[in-house]
Amino acid sequence: MTALLEVRGLEAAYGASQVLFGVDLSIDSGQVVGLLGRNGMGKTTTIRTILGLLPARGGEIRFCGDRLNGKPPESIARMGVAVVPEGRQIFPNLTVRENLIAFAANRAAVPDPWTLDKVYALFPPLAARERNLGSRLSGGEQQMLAIGRALMTNPQLLILDEATEGLAPLLREEIWRCLSRLKAAGQTILVVDKYVERLIALADAHTILVRGQVAWRGSSEALSADRTLWSRYLGV
Repeated sequence: MTALLEVRGLEAAYGASQVLFGVDLSIDSGQVVGLLGRNGMGKTTTIRTILGLLPARGGEIRFCGDRLNGKPPESIARMGVAVVPEGRQIFPNLTVRENLIAFAANRAAVPDPWTLDKVYALFPPLAARERNLGSRLSGGEQQMLAIGRALMTNPQLLILDEATEGLAPLLREEIWRCLSRLKAAGQTILVVDKYVERLIALADAHTILVRGQVAWRGSSEALSADRTLWSRYLGV
């Protein structure tokens, strides 16, 4: 079976500074995969290169069998890849409703697409604040809005970069519950997050990066069973 996302030998750089050295990453449809590593190991660079925000210097990226190398970010988004970026990056001068509607699309003709009502059912606080400007939301509400906005594009692949960063523990748990519901519904997800315990409970498999290279790949069961990997590669 062809993977939904297939990354092989990926290399990327910022100017003369190379960051990725032959990264391999594979995600099957319906799978949740964690991308792990200490800060500065290439996780966000991997995501930016997949999204077309940074050109690949080598290797290949394929999505649904189609080559992504060289495609602009807007084309990749239209193909069904959505991101919840680090720092949320919602529109502060638009209301909750306007932020969501601005991204509404169903290019793949999904039979039961995401709608405002479905996003509000997933995140009830957004329904209560529908007319509030993005700038007037709490950090947790902004993160819910960022996820809801990505879902409104009805993506085949949802990418989350540090979705729980800076949130209070209760709000973090709300985000993890949301991701569990999305997984149960069959959403394919790539997650970057530092909370390894929660990722193990959610994800099917993991890839650990060290200095822009894949140091380990395996299942949640294998990562949970070998705590030496945590101290060696994750610093926890």
